[in-house]
This record gives sequence, structure tokens and C-alpha cells, in this order.
Amino acid sequence: MSRTPKVYARRRVSILAALSGLIASVALFNSPSASAALPTPVSAATARTYLASLTVATEDRTGYDRDLFPHWITQSGTCNTREVVLKRDGTNVVQDSACAATSGSWYSVYDGATWTAASDLDIDHLVPLAEAWDSGADGWTTARRQAFANDLTRPQLIAVTDNVNQAKGDQDPATWMPSRTAYRCTYVRAWVQVKYYYGLSVDSAEKSALTGYLASC
Repeated sequence: MSRTPKVYARRRVSILAALSGLIASVALFNSPSASAALPTPVSAATARTYLASLTVATEDRTGYDRDLFPHWITQSGTCNTREVVLKRDGTNVVQDSACAATSGSWYSVYDGATWTAASDLDIDHLVPLAEAWDSGADGWTTARRQAFANDLTRPQLIAVTDNVNQAKGDQDPATWMPSRTAYRCTYVRAWVQVKYYYGLSVDSAEKSALTGYLASC
């Protein structure tokens, strides 16, 4: 008689352990793809090939206006591009009925900072809108500029520390790079991929900087 409860207890523990494992597995598969962040850019070898084919030209900012690039358009339901990227790049992001992020955690790959308030993050256009204008987007249609400013497919949009993004401004890799050296290879590969896809030019200093960084990737 004294053995029966022990057998049942062991079975109950085994069942609970199995259920815990199952729940953990389900949680793993259904957890936010928060750490997905920037779409993976092309390899360094491909980026070097792309860079070699880009037109080298002097930049011209005549006529630039940020409003010429309609950005943060509606992507789905009440969610605009900024909110989609915040959800994608964060961990355990909770959004309200208006799709605004009310909680979560975000790791800024540019500077290594972690934030728990969406207001501390900007969505960086990796190739800045002004840089694109200087490099050929001045000749695009508004629809193409809108596609560029809201591109979720190419490695063009990423959630980063707001003041880091503001310090970057419209600079190219000749004058600004992420302070985290571990991310620089990813950054330049993404930069070249975006410029190549959109047929944008590079200036001579920009090309020289990109060549140097890619050589060490």
C-alpha cells in the first residue's frame, strides 16, 4: 500500500515535466521573431561585386525635401512601417489596438544599448533619404521614393537608439559608422546591397570607405 502513492507521484511528476517541455516548445515556436531585425544582407563577396559595378558620381542635393519620400505608410490594418519594424526588431513587444508598442525590449545594434521604451528608438533608413536623393533618387517617381522609404524586404530599415540615429543624420560610411565594430561588416554589406538594388551611385570617398571595410569582412 505504501508503494502506490509513490508510483502515482512519479507518474504525475513525469506528466508535469512532459507538459512543461511541450509548453516551452510551443512558446519557443510562437515567440516573437524579435531578434530577426534587419533582413540578412548579401555576403561580403557579393557586396564587393555589387560595389564594383556602382556608378561613381558627385552628389547633388539640389531640391531635396524629406516630404518627397512618403514614409511610415500603412502596412497592414492600423500598423505603419515604423510600428512593423519596432515589432520585428524587439523582444516580447506588446502593441495596443492602434498598433503602438506599449512594452518590449530593443537592442540597438549600432551602439549596444538596450531600451524598454519605444520612444527611445528611431527607425533608421540605413541609406538615408537625403543620401538617396544625392545619389539618383531625385529622378525617381514619388511611388519609387515611397517604396524606398518603407522597404521592409531589403536591409534598409532598423530600430536603433534615437540619438545615435540623429548623430548619423544623412552621413555615408566615409564619415559615419556604427560605434560597435562587430556590426560594421553587416552595415556596409547592407549599404551596398540597397544602393545596388535601387541603382544609386556612390561618391569617391564613399566607395573608398566601403572598399576598405568590405576588405576586412
